[in-house]
Amino acid sequence: MQEEELMQVIWQYREGSVKTFLQEFPGPKPPYTTLASIVKNLEKKGFVNSHLSGNTYIYSAVISEEDYKQTFMQGFINNYFNNSYKEMVNFFVQQKKLKSKDLQEIINMIENNKK
Repeated sequence: MQEEELMQVIWQYREGSVKTFLQEFPGPKPPYTTLASIVKNLEKKGFVNSHLSGNTYIYSAVISEEDYKQTFMQGFINNYFNNSYKEMVNFFVQQKKLKSKDLQEIINMIENNKK
């Protein structure tokens, strides 16, 4: 989850160094080296890029929040629900997180998007 929290900080501030992101990181702050590793992983995944300013790397988002959300959710559904949205909905029904009213609203959204 730290990756998602860090992306939120990057989108909010548009660009910055690891030190800047650490100062703005919500909740319990990870060690500097941990955050630096997360930034490097995001760069390897193609979510952020960097440029050298003096002797400091400045990072900025390459991917939009919406595109990142789609990538994250697709991975989440694939990893936890065998790539089945139906299984995900069933999970939330079984956990009593979705009521019949909620499901009817979802059905209405699906039907309205077909038009």
